[in-house]
Amino acid sequence: MMQVFLLCVCLTGLVLGIPHNFELPKLKDDGVHWALLVAGSNGWMNYRHQADVCHAYQVLKNHGLPDERIIVMMVDDIANNKENPKPGVIINQPDGPDVYHGVPKDYTGLKHVTPDVFLDVLQGESKKVKGKGSGKVINSGPNDHIFVNFVDHGAPNLIAFGQKFLHSKDLMKVLKEMHQEQKFGKLVFYLESCESGSMFKTLLPKDINILALSASNSSQSSYACYFDKKRKTYLGDVFSVMWLQDSDKENLNSETIQDQFKITKKKTNTSHVMEFGDKSIGKMTVAEFQGNQQANNIVFPAPDPTIDAVKAEDVEMEVLRNLWLLSTDELEKDQLMSQLSGLALKRSKIDRLVKEIISKTVDHDHQTVTSIMEDTVDLYNHDCYIQTVEYLRDTCHDLDLPNFQYSLRRLYAFVNLCERNKYSFATIKSAIDKTC
Repeated sequence: MMQVFLLCVCLTGLVLGIPHNFELPKLKDDGVHWALLVAGSNGWMNYRHQADVCHAYQVLKNHGLPDERIIVMMVDDIANNKENPKPGVIINQPDGPDVYHGVPKDYTGLKHVTPDVFLDVLQGESKKVKGKGSGKVINSGPNDHIFVNFVDHGAPNLIAFGQKFLHSKDLMKVLKEMHQEQKFGKLVFYLESCESGSMFKTLLPKDINILALSASNSSQSSYACYFDKKRKTYLGDVFSVMWLQDSDKENLNSETIQDQFKITKKKTNTSHVMEFGDKSIGKMTVAEFQGNQQANNIVFPAPDPTIDAVKAEDVEMEVLRNLWLLSTDELEKDQLMSQLSGLALKRSKIDRLVKEIISKTVDHDHQTVTSIMEDTVDLYNHDCYIQTVEYLRDTCHDLDLPNFQYSLRRLYAFVNLCERNKYSFATIKSAIDKTC
């Protein structure tokens, strides 16, 4: 038998005691665990997304999942970024330990961190990812359990994946096909993004052995947390930090998914954590998805992540504001104030731009414009919405999609517009062309 001694540091626990007679974890029905961890964003301002995913890797590794069944997708532009005061190190809490060490670099860079690669990896399409990254895929069978953790920016019914969008319709099509093809026994999906509940709310069936947890409901922001003065960015996201710190310290062989959901939901008071799909999976233990090898954690104290939590779309604004408050140099303060003013003007311009597109689409009917700009409805007319947001991304450059989170948070208006079922994409496209 393979002899192993493993020394790992994770965010809230130093794992010292994985036994020498360690065996790769198996499930009761002879299935095995698989995990797909994804941070879809890039850039220093999005530090927290890769920090969350690196921490998730440490949790799974510390609980016995082998690297050959953990697949990590992230642009990997943070650890050795010129802005990083500690090159090669990523932390997920103030003064926390490094969570970057040992993380597999399966798919990195904007070229390989895309919706298509993600869906191919999830489905086990090894031929389609040949020559891309490590080539690893979820090669799962009918008794296996899959854990998916996805962290990124979002908008109604989409995840802003790198420079592209992953649409809820496309994700759901793949998940249903995987169920039909018996590619898993059970699947649990943790999603951290704004309006993340919309990815599942009207789409995820209750009878395909999938349970999804989202950081927010269909209309809310998710929240960043742990502003770091030295790194000048936020280190984590509230929902992710809450479940990760819970997994660090709990006995996953006795804690159920429902237990973790309730704990995370209660502590995440910044947004409404939601669950969708087959809720009977909640009775299963966390170990059946995150690893059943009990780690002997020594817990490092962590501040309450909600103390300085901010909406994801306000992160850039709050970073600049914090830097202005911390600065003692008048010239630097003036420069920061100028950046803040510029950012505020950009946001105002985006508000006017979206309203103008809506107004031209509805032939300047003031009452209809007001209703569309204020309503919050669920999406069913996916084709109209997908065509619209893809066209906006490609042609309306002032919106800076998908890079500018504030613009993503304004896409709800186009859900409302499409759900009127009165305006064709051609009409919306014409309004976009006249405005942008």
